[in-house]
Amino acid sequence: MIEFGESSTPGTRTLTNRQGRVVTDNQNSRVVGDSGPLLLDNYNYIEKIAHFNRERVPERIVHARGAGAHGYFEAYGTIGDEPASKYTRAKLLQEQGKRTPVFVRFSTVVGGGHSPETTRDPRGFATKFYTDEGNWDLVGNNHPVFFIRDPIKFPDLIHSSRPSPLTNRYDPNRRFDFVSQSPEALLVTLMTSSYRGVPKGYRFMDGYGVHAFKFVNDAGEGVLVRFTWLSKQGLVGLTHAEACQTQSTNLYHATEDLYEAIDRGEFPEWELFAQIMSDDEHPELSFDPLDATKIWPADQFPLLAVGKMVLNKNPLDYFTEVEQAAFSPGVMVDGIEASNDRLLLGRTFAYSDAQRYRIGTNYLQLPINTPKSRVATNYGAGQMAYRVDSGDASVNANINYEPSTGQALREGPATGSPHEPMVHGRVQQKCIRRTDDHTQGGEFYRSLEKSYQDDLVLNLTTFLAHVRDDLKSRMIQHFFKMDAELGERVASGLKFDISALALAAE
Repeated sequence: MIEFGESSTPGTRTLTNRQGRVVTDNQNSRVVGDSGPLLLDNYNYIEKIAHFNRERVPERIVHARGAGAHGYFEAYGTIGDEPASKYTRAKLLQEQGKRTPVFVRFSTVVGGGHSPETTRDPRGFATKFYTDEGNWDLVGNNHPVFFIRDPIKFPDLIHSSRPSPLTNRYDPNRRFDFVSQSPEALLVTLMTSSYRGVPKGYRFMDGYGVHAFKFVNDAGEGVLVRFTWLSKQGLVGLTHAEACQTQSTNLYHATEDLYEAIDRGEFPEWELFAQIMSDDEHPELSFDPLDATKIWPADQFPLLAVGKMVLNKNPLDYFTEVEQAAFSPGVMVDGIEASNDRLLLGRTFAYSDAQRYRIGTNYLQLPINTPKSRVATNYGAGQMAYRVDSGDASVNANINYEPSTGQALREGPATGSPHEPMVHGRVQQKCIRRTDDHTQGGEFYRSLEKSYQDDLVLNLTTFLAHVRDDLKSRMIQHFFKMDAELGERVASGLKFDISALALAAE
C-alpha cells in the first residue's frame, strides 16, 4: 500500500508537479516554433510561477528592498534623427517637449525589505509612465541582460540565490551550482561581479528594459526595440572594499543618497534610448535576437535618443507610494507591444499575478498605480474595491457585461492599423537553436579597464573560494571559454591547475 506523499518507486529523484505528473522538461516552456510565443497550455509553468508568487507574505518575493521618486519624462518627438511616428504611434513619444508624469522604483533583487543596499546583486529599475492613453510600465534592471531566457527557470534561479531552506544561511555553492549548469547566466554573473554589481547609489546606474519589445506605427508596421536609460550622473560602482566599508556604517546608502539629492534640489536625470531591429530571425547574428540573456551590439544597432527623465519629488509616505507601487512588463500603451521573447511573455503573466496576490485584487485602484487617464471596465467586487470603474454616469450600473443593447460600455475604435505578424511552427518544448553563451562574456571582460578587470577577478575568486572544487572547475572552464586570460587569472587566484582546466574547456 502506498501512503499519501510516498512514491511507488522509493528512492527516486524524478521531478513531478504537484499533481504527481512527471516533469520531463523543467528548462523550457512550450512555444510555437523556435521563436514563437508561449502558449496558455503551459500548465507546469503557470502552476510553478503561481506558486512562486505566493511563497512570501506580504513582502515582495523579489525586489523587496526599494526606493522611489516621482518626476516626469520629456519626449524629443524623434527617435534618433527620424520622427517618432516612423516607428511608433505611442502618443507620449510624438511631440517634442511633451511631458508625461512618471514614478520610478529602484530596488535590489534577492534580499529582504531591510537588507543592506551594498549587497552584490542586480538592481531593479522600474518606471511607470502615466500617459494620456493609460499606463506604460517599463520594468527592467541595471544590467542589459538577464540570467535566464525561459521563464520556467525563474523560481529555480531565485531559490539558488536565497539562503538554504535547511540552514537558512546563504551558500554560494547553491548559486554557482545553478549558474555552472545554466551558461546563459554567465554574462550577467560577470556584470554583477564587476563594478556594476554595487552601485554608488541609484542615481549612478543605468537602466535597461532587458527584453525586445515592438514599436508599431500607424500603418501597422512593427520593428523590434530595446530600451536603455543612461544616467546623466555617470555610471559609478563601489569596489569590494568600499562596499564593506559602507555597509559597516550604513545599510541604506542608496535610498539615503536618492532622497537627499532630490530634497536639496539636485534632481537626477536619465536619457532614454531605443535600439531598433527588423522583426525577423537575423541569421547573421550568433544568437537569437529575442534572447534576453544577450546584448544587441551598439555598433550594429545604435542607441537612438528618445527623451529624458527627471526625478524631482520624493514620496510623502514610503508604504503608500513605494511599497504599494506595482509594475508589470505587460502594461503597455498602443504603439508598444510585446515581442515573442518567451521570458517577457512569462513575466507578463507572473508580475500581474504576483501583485494581485501581494496587494489585492484591486491593486490598480490604489492612487500610485491607477492611471491618470479615464478608466472604464466591467470588473467589479473583490477585496478592497472602493470605486466602480464604469467611466461615467451615463453607463447603466446594472449592465456590467458586454456586448449589450443597453447603456453599457462599448469597444473603442482602433487607433491605427493592427500589427498582425504571421506565427507558424510546431508546438515544442526545447531550447532556442542559437545560444552562444560565452562570446559576449568575453567581450564584456575585454571592454573593462585594467582596474575594473582586477576588481572583477578579485570578486570572482572571493566568491568561488567558498564553493566545492567541482563547481570551481565548472566555472573556471566557462571563464576559459569566454576569455583565456579571464580563465587563467581566476584559476590562478584559486590555485587550480590551469593547463588541465584550459584543456578541459576546449
